[in-house]
Amino acid sequence: HVIRHSFPTRRSSDLKGKTMTIKLRKSEANEPFSFIFVNAEGKTIIKSENYAQKASAKNGIESVIKNSQEDSRYELKESSNGKQFFNIKSTNGQIVGTSALFSDVIERNAAIAELKANSETADIIEE
Repeated sequence: HVIRHSFPTRRSSDLKGKTMTIKLRKSEANEPFSFIFVNAEGKTIIKSENYAQKASAKNGIESVIKNSQEDSRYELKESSNGKQFFNIKSTNGQIVGTSALFSDVIERNAAIAELKANSETADIIEE
């Protein structure tokens, strides 16, 4: 007898959104609201500036999601210590998110690919 196992087929589109979380945070600062985009390993990919209003932070999240889909919105940079990072800019040129520091271009480019693939379906968690 031949035993055949049937495994459910998963398309890559089924996996989107399962690997990224957006954390909307509140601190005690004058401008208490900020957000971070975190991957499945818990590493921060993007962080925001601080916002006075929660609604503004939510708008910032939407702007990062929208603008992260377009290559022209990425500003690729190198820090003074040689680490790689990127900014995401809105259509008016304002920076809406700054990435973590990455050891090399390959790691930075992988983070950009991950952001493009998973940001649109990420869950937003308020902390």
